[in-house]
Amino acid sequence: MCKTIPAVTTAFLCGLLAQALVAAPAASATELVYVPVNPSFGGSPLNGAVLLNAAQAQNKHTEPKSSQPGGPGQQTPLQQFNEILERAVLNRLVSAATTSVMGADGKLKEGVVNTGNFTIEITDLGGGMLMVKTTDKVTGAATSFQVGAQ
Repeated sequence: MCKTIPAVTTAFLCGLLAQALVAAPAASATELVYVPVNPSFGGSPLNGAVLLNAAQAQNKHTEPKSSQPGGPGQQTPLQQFNEILERAVLNRLVSAATTSVMGADGKLKEGVVNTGNFTIEITDLGGGMLMVKTTDKVTGAATSFQVGAQ
């Protein structure tokens, strides 16, 4: 039991469809143009403050307390003075050790120098090269480097 659509109704529907297609505006396309937002890349300078505020609002990182003034990592003037004094004393010890391993001509000389906590051994490797080996008497840890004897 299929009903058939009368021919008048079909013609009417086809006419409406044709009229809708003719009356529809023509689709048009334009060229896509990139406009930068960030002022660093050519965008408007007025966007700078807005972008900076948005970035700062999203920033989850905080500065460590030790680098902030008055933080727990800050040294008092007395601690700073003590550290400077310690460096000065160590500098004098290094100078004293250096004078005992240097000859009158200013060049390193072979031999062994013993200080309170360290043993400094200078060995000639030949070819104008010297090896300087420093050993910690307490821990036994050692380090060495090579220098030209010139």
